[in-house]
Amino acid sequence: MTDQRLINIGFGNSVVAGRVIAVVNPKSSPMKKLKDEARDQKKLVDVTEGRRTRSIIVMDSGHVILSSVQPETLTQRFSAASLTNPKLDEDPV
Repeated sequence: MTDQRLINIGFGNSVVAGRVIAVVNPKSSPMKKLKDEARDQKKLVDVTEGRRTRSIIVMDSGHVILSSVQPETLTQRFSAASLTNPKLDEDPV
């Protein structure tokens, strides 16, 4: 069973914690390519509200989400969610 907790990714937007594969820095060339491919496939979600993209969130559905929140901050929010729910870090059996 996946974790159904919502994690705030900025400006009142949230993602389901158990559906996130990765939170990455958008500056590298592979991440720019990932973003462009997601845009071409209509799977890019921009929640930056016009601000600079500071992190890219990769979902298990193939969607790519652009956020203006730092990757370190998002990682801390996921860590806080896993502390309140220890099963978040476990592999499904």
